[in-house]
Amino acid sequence: MARNIMIAAALIATGCGRSPKGSQNMPVASGSPLAAEAVAGVTDAHLRDLLADHWEWSMRWSPTAATRLGDHRYDDQLPKRSKQFLEQYKRERAGLLERARAIAPSGLAAADRVTLALFEGELAADVAAEVCHDEQWSVSASSNPYAALADVVELHPLKTADDGRNLVARLRQGPVFVADTIANLREGVASQRVASAEAVRRTIAQLDAELAKPTAAWAMNLPGAAPRPDWPDGAQARFAAELAATVDALRPSIVDLRDFLRDEVLPVARTGKREGIGALADGDACYRARILGHLGFERTPEELHQLGIAEIARIDRELAALGQKVLGTKDLAATIERLRTDKALYFDTPEALLAAAQDALDRARAAIPAYFGVLPRADCVIAVIPEHEAPYTTIAYYEAPHHDGSKPGEYFVNTYRPETRPRFEIEALSWHEAIPGHHLQIAIAQELGDVPSFRKHGGSTAYVEGWALYTERLAEEMGLYSSDLDRIGMLSYDAWRASRLVVDTGLHAKGWTRAEAEAYMLAHTALTPENISNEVDRYIGWPGQALAYKVGQLEILALREQARTALGAGFDLKRFHDVVLSQGAVTLPVLRAQVEAWIAETAGR
Repeated sequence: MARNIMIAAALIATGCGRSPKGSQNMPVASGSPLAAEAVAGVTDAHLRDLLADHWEWSMRWSPTAATRLGDHRYDDQLPKRSKQFLEQYKRERAGLLERARAIAPSGLAAADRVTLALFEGELAADVAAEVCHDEQWSVSASSNPYAALADVVELHPLKTADDGRNLVARLRQGPVFVADTIANLREGVASQRVASAEAVRRTIAQLDAELAKPTAAWAMNLPGAAPRPDWPDGAQARFAAELAATVDALRPSIVDLRDFLRDEVLPVARTGKREGIGALADGDACYRARILGHLGFERTPEELHQLGIAEIARIDRELAALGQKVLGTKDLAATIERLRTDKALYFDTPEALLAAAQDALDRARAAIPAYFGVLPRADCVIAVIPEHEAPYTTIAYYEAPHHDGSKPGEYFVNTYRPETRPRFEIEALSWHEAIPGHHLQIAIAQELGDVPSFRKHGGSTAYVEGWALYTERLAEEMGLYSSDLDRIGMLSYDAWRASRLVVDTGLHAKGWTRAEAEAYMLAHTALTPENISNEVDRYIGWPGQALAYKVGQLEILALREQARTALGAGFDLKRFHDVVLSQGAVTLPVLRAQVEAWIAETAGR
């Protein structure tokens, strides 16, 4: 899972993610370090003005995203969360969309037409999703003010004493940030828009665990203990004292958040057949808007549900056959039972898990030059999912390199309870999250030349996650899997993503309960019950995102087969990959046009 895409969906809920889209006649500040990149490769004057205004506004609206991208003008600010500011945000986004629609595509160069179509489509999907009112109900262990503030500290640069002062100033806004979030959620309670009960319970458990610690042990306080030899005399001590006082002052707000969730939200939270988004007002419209946003085109929940069922049937057969060969099991159920219960197939220590992930990453890094012509300059390293998040989140995720080069790409691995983490899945997981999956694709996109910034640092979920899932199978062609047991992990992961099509649509469009969703995944994947529980919680709180993986993978595979058939002996897999990765995370319709143009050009030579 690419964290930058995940954060985009949670932006309105937490205010701490990828930049919101939208502006209205706001000039680019001359001091903006990213102004030129915002319009890179764009030749039409009106489109350049539009993208420049959008980028400057988005940096102002999401100062934490600006920090990650190397624009440090807002390093002393947190995003605004009040109802007034959110309404202003929506008005300005609507103004941007109106300006985009006023530009006639027929008068643009081909590259500008693609950029305009992507920009307008992204904004239109965001506007359509306003019906969801995420800020009124979306809360989870990964998306709440405490988690957001901990993330802010993790991304904030601390090279100078000024950086330290900015971080303290930023965190001093935390109580208002929390209070505004509570006010939005309280309005949701009044409007009967609430999160699922399990998501609320997990968030309360997370906050209880953090509140049980001394504030000095909170993630937000840890930078105060690190040595700062390059800072002036006394600056480190002042920073540590001010940071500790600021975090201490935040504790009452976190208590208020925990009490509010426990006393006001949990009693009315969604349960049973009401856990899906369809139970909320305008739930069907919200779910269809989320499908449009994540896939980049319209498709009905029923179509996606049936696609998932068909894919599961195919993968079930492959998994049962390989299980019989490798494990001597008689059928799918026996294979899954063995994979889930044989403790010899699981890690016993965090160190062993991290070593296996590092080995997989190193081998993939060595293999990619034979399959990709363009390679990223940014490195990818392994990190551990933070303690406050680990019990409640997924098995791994990826965070993109900082654009200014201050941080590499990071493959975060969950080492909590290693005895629940299968050895046979670590290779497929590593290919997906790091190389040749998310890191290769996202780092290359960030390093593109004449492509505007919104395309370098965002993009279609179906493309990003579809590419990463595609590489799990590609790794077999690259000779990366160590054994047939690891190939079973590849098939189980394929089934996991196919089951998402069934489960996500089941929950949000068919009234499935959490228990029904978990039972389906238990029957068709080798994921442990703990992982399945966390995954289902994620699907309930993040409608539609889980649909993107399989849809994107199948489209990339279809385009590859189309190119191979059309070009015959002239088909070059390395060149195909470079074409797919050459324009950033475009929507699948744009990707198809891009690949088909390459096929026609290559065939005509």
